[in-house]
Amino acid sequence: MNFDIRRDNLSGADVQALVQEHITEMLSNTPIESVHTLPLDSLRKPEIMFWSVWHQGELSGCGALMELDGTHGEIKTMRTKAKFLRMGVGQAMLNRIISEANLRGYTRLSLETGSTEAFKPALTLYEQNGFEVCGPFGDYKHDPHSVFMTKIL
Repeated sequence: MNFDIRRDNLSGADVQALVQEHITEMLSNTPIESVHTLPLDSLRKPEIMFWSVWHQGELSGCGALMELDGTHGEIKTMRTKAKFLRMGVGQAMLNRIISEANLRGYTRLSLETGSTEAFKPALTLYEQNGFEVCGPFGDYKHDPHSVFMTKIL
């Protein structure tokens, strides 16, 4: 499948709905104190680059890259619409984020995701792309509901 990945300002109703769907699902699978997904306003901060993924004019997913410092980035808000699951949207978005991290000269790219069965597809995607489990990074603290992963670039 071919995807059009666009830098996005989160002003479109369909993109906003997808981010809200992401937040809702995170809250349904993880205790609220362990949910680290960002709300719309936080995704608009200058240190975050957000993209939407489109297939034949239809929104299929999204993802974001947050700068932690000049050499370290964090993947945020990776989401695929249900209709497009297992069609390569996540891989395409992850490729774009890794590419941007390399362009910025980052030496490390990290992420936090959930630890329950619902997050197994995400964990598999990240493992297949060279991410390894690590300890908490940035402002994160150890949490049994979180899995922290990193990739040296």
